[in-house]
Amino acid sequence: MMEKHTKPYYKIYGDLNVANRTRTPLVVLHGGPGLSHDYLLPIANLSTISETPVIFYDQIGNARSTHLKDKPNSFWTIDLWVDELTNLLNHFGITDSFDLLGHSWGGILGSEYEVRKQPPGLRHLILSNSLAAYNLWVESNEQLIGTLSEEAQKALEDGREKDREKFRAGLFELHSRYGCLVQPFPKEYVYSMDQIFGPEGDTTVNEASESIVKDWSVIDRLHSVRVPTLVINGRLDISQDFVVKPFFDGIRRIKWITMENSSHTPFFEEPERYLKLVADFLRQ
Repeated sequence: MMEKHTKPYYKIYGDLNVANRTRTPLVVLHGGPGLSHDYLLPIANLSTISETPVIFYDQIGNARSTHLKDKPNSFWTIDLWVDELTNLLNHFGITDSFDLLGHSWGGILGSEYEVRKQPPGLRHLILSNSLAAYNLWVESNEQLIGTLSEEAQKALEDGREKDREKFRAGLFELHSRYGCLVQPFPKEYVYSMDQIFGPEGDTTVNEASESIVKDWSVIDRLHSVRVPTLVINGRLDISQDFVVKPFFDGIRRIKWITMENSSHTPFFEEPERYLKLVADFLRQ
């Protein structure tokens, strides 16, 4: 059940009017938890190249949506964000026909929404640079952190509680190799990251999520995914092949694309190809 008096922030590209639109609306789920939708804005170009209405929103507790810093960790559950997504679909009146694209943590939310709710209106599911189980994500991060400078490794090992500024620097070193290859980082990317890791960032949701996802896996439930699904990752992605391969093994109607010149954000690194892959898939 959603908290009363919370206000989600959303942004729409394209026309949601049923009489005017020719394509199914796409709802985009951002990562984190604790980030914002901003770093995903290149996906908004689908509204012009394929006339797909695109809906972004900041999940509750994040960025421009209502913050709830006084809530205990037990308040923050996958059920909460699933309910929020349901409310959003109802608000826009698109429950009868919609597509979902979840990036990173957003892929957890997208896959959970499908296996839990089996929404009859869902037409396509895109799991972009995501994960099928948290232990695989941890394993990948540990491997990749081992390739960084000793200073960055120590900062990430010590954690943000010890030195927030050094932790952010270490994290950005990791992301410069495996998160976003575009340098300097796009301003939208930095803005979204700083919603958690910046000097004024709100860590409430991100810290609570550690207990939510530590034992999380969707692998044994992937047979419940009914809709055509597209999995995308990058060759230099934090979501390495072994992190996403269970999607390919477990989902019946599945297509998996690894983008050779990308890391965790192919919509920045290979934008034209990424948008074409998504647009073509959504036309099927």
